[in-house]
Amino acid sequence: MMRSSIIWVLLSLSLSSAATAQYAADQYFDPNEMAAAREALWSGHGNQINALVLGERFEHRSAGGNPILVWEGQGWVGNDDHKLWIKTEGEYETADSRFEHAELQALYSRAISPFWDIQLGLRHDFEPDPTRSYLTVGVQGLARYWFEIDAQLFLSDQGDLSARLEAEYELRLTQRLILQPRLEIISAFSDDTDRNLDAGLSSVDAGLRLRYEFRRTIAPYLGLSWNRVYGREADLLRSNNEDPGEISVLAGVRFWY
Repeated sequence: MMRSSIIWVLLSLSLSSAATAQYAADQYFDPNEMAAAREALWSGHGNQINALVLGERFEHRSAGGNPILVWEGQGWVGNDDHKLWIKTEGEYETADSRFEHAELQALYSRAISPFWDIQLGLRHDFEPDPTRSYLTVGVQGLARYWFEIDAQLFLSDQGDLSARLEAEYELRLTQRLILQPRLEIISAFSDDTDRNLDAGLSSVDAGLRLRYEFRRTIAPYLGLSWNRVYGREADLLRSNNEDPGEISVLAGVRFWY
């Protein structure tokens, strides 16, 4: 009985002493050496500076007889918690040799959970004219059932507020053959008469792409897309005997490194 009481007291004192230290190992080893060991462990497991460049879409669309080139790319540099993101996307009309849309974003990204980042930064539209700059805030990450989500709010230098939601899903038919549904919705919360935009739903772009990864870092694809504009822009197209909605056959390549 006496022995068990002594053991219990000694064990309690030992646990109490360890609890008062930030790191228990510092009670038994040189704290400076342990701090260096923890720093080395942290630098190799979660605190490295990494980078990624992803060409999500580089494709040619038939676009109802008026072919266009479409691009969407993004890249980041940083660690697990803090990153600098660069995003760009746009469209180039090959028949008229002009850019229909071209934008660039620079964003600070902060991890708020294992699968989600909150992002804040700037966006600038080089086309169409007149150009616009925006304050941008959004979230990007992986939702339930492996849906990739990128949702953003934009406040322009003219005080106009708009939103964009992109959702993608990758269905692996084999280890290399992948079917990717994609949906993009753009909505405005105020009118922008200079750009023929009304408050409300602005455009919807839905696509289905089938790609084959010859290598994991590069994959050509074929697919179909449906694009529809609404509001004043749709009225303008109708006045020119053009359809505000169109189905396109597309071919492109996706890559990353």
